[in-house]
Amino acid sequence: MLEEFKAFIARGNVMDLAVGVIIGGAFGKIVSSLVDDIIMPIIGAVTGGIDFSNYFIRLSSAVTATNLVEAKKQGAVLAYGSFITVVIQFLILAWIIFLMVKAINRLRVKEEAKPSAPAAPPADIALLTEIRDLLKTRT
Repeated sequence: MLEEFKAFIARGNVMDLAVGVIIGGAFGKIVSSLVDDIIMPIIGAVTGGIDFSNYFIRLSSAVTATNLVEAKKQGAVLAYGSFITVVIQFLILAWIIFLMVKAINRLRVKEEAKPSAPAAPPADIALLTEIRDLLKTRT
C-alpha cells in the first residue's frame, strides 16, 4: 500500500495540482491586497469616502457599534460590505485567470500553426531509398 501511495504522489498530475493550489493561495493573497489596499480606497475616494468594509445591518438590538469589528463583538450583524469586497476580489481574480488562459491559448494556436518537420520514413523505406540511390550512382 505504501508503494502504491508513493506512485500516486509521484505522478505528475498530483504534483501539478499541489503546485497550483499553493500558487493559487499566494495569488489569492495578492488579489486580496490589491482589492483591500488599492482598489477599494480608490473606489472610496471616488464615491466620497465610502468604505465598504464597515457596511453592515444590525440583526440584534444589542448592536450599537458603528464599525464592523465592534458590532460583531456585540451581536449578530449582516456584513454585506465584506461580501461586496469579496465579490470584487473574485471578479478581479476571474478576469486575471481569463486573461492568462486567453494568452496561453493564443500561444498554443501559434505553436499549432507552425509547420512541423516531416516525419522520418520507416526504416525499411529509408533502406530501400538508400539502395536505390546507390544503384543510380553506379549506372
